[in-house]
Amino acid sequence: MGEEVTISNKQVILKHYVSGYPKESDMELKNSTIKLNVPEGSNVVILKNLYLSCDPYMRGRMKKTEGSYIDSFIPGSPITGFGVAKVLESGDSNFQKGDLVWGMTGWEEYSIVTPTQNNLFKINDKDVPLSYYTGILGMPGMTAYVGFYEICSPKKGETVFVSAASGAVGQLVGQFAKMLGCYVVGSAGSKEKVDLLKSKFGFDEAFNYKEEHDLDAALKRYFPDGIDIYFENVGGKMLDAVLLNMKLHGRIAACGMISQYNLELTEGVHNLFYLISKRIRMEGFIIFDYFHLYSKYLEMIIPKIKSGNVVYVEDVVEGLENAPTALVGLFSGRNIGKQVVMVSRE
Repeated sequence: MGEEVTISNKQVILKHYVSGYPKESDMELKNSTIKLNVPEGSNVVILKNLYLSCDPYMRGRMKKTEGSYIDSFIPGSPITGFGVAKVLESGDSNFQKGDLVWGMTGWEEYSIVTPTQNNLFKINDKDVPLSYYTGILGMPGMTAYVGFYEICSPKKGETVFVSAASGAVGQLVGQFAKMLGCYVVGSAGSKEKVDLLKSKFGFDEAFNYKEEHDLDAALKRYFPDGIDIYFENVGGKMLDAVLLNMKLHGRIAACGMISQYNLELTEGVHNLFYLISKRIRMEGFIIFDYFHLYSKYLEMIIPKIKSGNVVYVEDVVEGLENAPTALVGLFSGRNIGKQVVMVSRE
């Protein structure tokens, strides 16, 4: 496919497996080179990365784990995650040079990927910000949609609690619940985020969990008659308090447990008997199992974005060199909304 072109390729490398809270020094920026040619007969696609997604699940990939739903990162190699990219060369007939795509890519300027292995989706609707395909139109948006509608089977008028509610997933769950006519409360970690939940995302109430000495009492204040649906992003003490406050036949979608990711010994949950006594259904899910619903989700969400009925807040950092800081910041709540790294403007 033409003469061989080799160019420099900046990469974010994981230096070693991480214990405790990740630090910027666990990663390093390296200069590498890459050949921008598809080998004869290969079905790989060569991508120029535009936006990279910082997501809490990536913390689990920074340690050596067996039997997880997704492989650990390889020390000495680039970090990988969801991103938006432009196709430079393609050996796959489903993708053409110049196509915009989202899916799994490397934390580097250019990547070589296999479309089927990397869950590559072609971007057809370009009337929305491209960065949205790392968030509301990508994996986090699908996560909110599947967890709320498919797992929780919500009904109008029900009470809904969302933890980590201002994050990439939580901000959407709250809006979906409000569209359905539910009463929605969210928790977040700062006054600014609490204000955002109420003023921008339309939550009925919100509270700063860091200011609550008794989470059980806080939930009773906002849900005097109990919680029908809990969208679980946090785990630990919050899950324990929620179990005390669930209604009979309540539903919990277990999406993530960010409070536990950096602990060497995770916290126990003491109130699990309430799953039995209150006949609660708690179900964990992984979004890879639901990508077949992506086109159905787009049909629902894109008109709502364009009409302004759903809003989305992003925290965009410019430059691959700032990606480690952005990723580490997720675990101290530094970001407001969906954390994105812009690698290139195209």
